[in-house]
Amino acid sequence: MNLSINDEVSQGTYSNLAVITHSPAEFILDFAQALPGREGATVRQRIIMSPYHAKRLAMALNGNLQKYEETFGTIEEPRGVHDAIPYDMVPQGRS
Repeated sequence: MNLSINDEVSQGTYSNLAVITHSPAEFILDFAQALPGREGATVRQRIIMSPYHAKRLAMALNGNLQKYEETFGTIEEPRGVHDAIPYDMVPQGRS
């Protein structure tokens, strides 16, 4: 598939926080930027997609993470990273 991209979009948007919510009909992904020393975060992009496309995105992201780690090694989380993340956003199985 050929994709076209304009200059503004090609610059990208930095995000170090993602909040995901859903309804029966859609998934909403808010990509935000949290700055050290500041309370809260600013949403930079919101992506809305169907549950089908959200599942496809999850599968594609997982596959790409596996390929990345095979090439560059395991991605380690920084110590204490969960201390700054609200409990309901911590991946299951973590504390």
